[in-house]
Amino acid sequence: MKLQRMNRRALALGALAVSGALALSACGSDDTGGSNGDETSNTQAAGNIECGDAKGQLQASGSSAQKNAIDAWVKQYTAACKNVQINYRPDGSGAGITAFTQGQTAFAGSDSALKPEEVEASKKICSGGQGIDLPMVGGPIAVGFNVPGVDTLVLDAATLAKIFDSKITNWNDKAIAALNPDAKLPDLKIQAFHRSDESGTTDNFTKYLKAAAPKDWKYEPGKSWEAEGGQSAQGSSGLAQQVKQVSGAISYFELSYAKDGIKTVDIKTEAAEPVKATIENATAAIGAAKVVGTGKDLALELDYTPSADGAYPIVLVTYEIVCDKGNKADTLPATKSFLNYIASEEGQGLLEQAGYAPMPDEIITKVRETISGLS
Repeated sequence: MKLQRMNRRALALGALAVSGALALSACGSDDTGGSNGDETSNTQAAGNIECGDAKGQLQASGSSAQKNAIDAWVKQYTAACKNVQINYRPDGSGAGITAFTQGQTAFAGSDSALKPEEVEASKKICSGGQGIDLPMVGGPIAVGFNVPGVDTLVLDAATLAKIFDSKITNWNDKAIAALNPDAKLPDLKIQAFHRSDESGTTDNFTKYLKAAAPKDWKYEPGKSWEAEGGQSAQGSSGLAQQVKQVSGAISYFELSYAKDGIKTVDIKTEAAEPVKATIENATAAIGAAKVVGTGKDLALELDYTPSADGAYPIVLVTYEIVCDKGNKADTLPATKSFLNYIASEEGQGLLEQAGYAPMPDEIITKVRETISGLS
């Protein structure tokens, strides 16, 4: 009898895993590689999603850094709310904000908060309101590298600035050697890759370089790459692919893209030891962020030069940008339902296994309150 119960349980778990896999493939998303236990907990989380009157298609676009988080959320949400289809295009923060302010999408994802002129533009499509920033996803911007024979690499802000400004061009440069006395650095040309599209990841990466190495990074931070030289690729996935394929490559992208054997740089800060790009170390830095948005806007100010031990300095926060008032009547129920889910304890709970950092409690509580008042 005990064996029969065990067999029945195994069959039930197998059926659950299969049905979960079918639901995921139906969404056209990447496989997260979860175990049966993960599928079980994810299904339970999906059971807590409140669909309400949500129905129809939600068009959204923007940050490619959060794509893997969006994929994980959409898998769970659409499994519970079968009358909703969510189409998210990860075409970059700049393109996402443009699409939103032109009324083409219900919400946008951006790794940078709205600029004043973008807020002004949003008032044309947010009837009686404006676009607001809702911080939803956090994480480290990893610096991935492909240097044959080198498994561990330490760099500081000044050296990174010189590499990405084509001032340091070879991997055996004395500045890199000084930071890595035990590494066997090859006589190999550095292949530095940056984003070709407007990107909040670029904005945050260059904000770090400007804040931590102002003498070596003369360019103003922004979504568009300003430095001369280097090579470019589209999206975070494009940069990660180049690092994986090109010997001597180095680039920047959200940690969730540092997979399939891609190694990441440890960053030397004022702390005693170089800091690894991990979720925990990014959370330590994001926890010190301050809300600087006014009214219902929850834009954050990040500290790119933390000195605390274990605080990773190159972090980003991705915002979901939505109208506080004047959302389209046909998409408002689905927009609120989906945003409520991703801001919930269950939604935020998926982030770490997807390679991201959840928002600190005091911030996500304000996000939930703001979502409830969207109209």
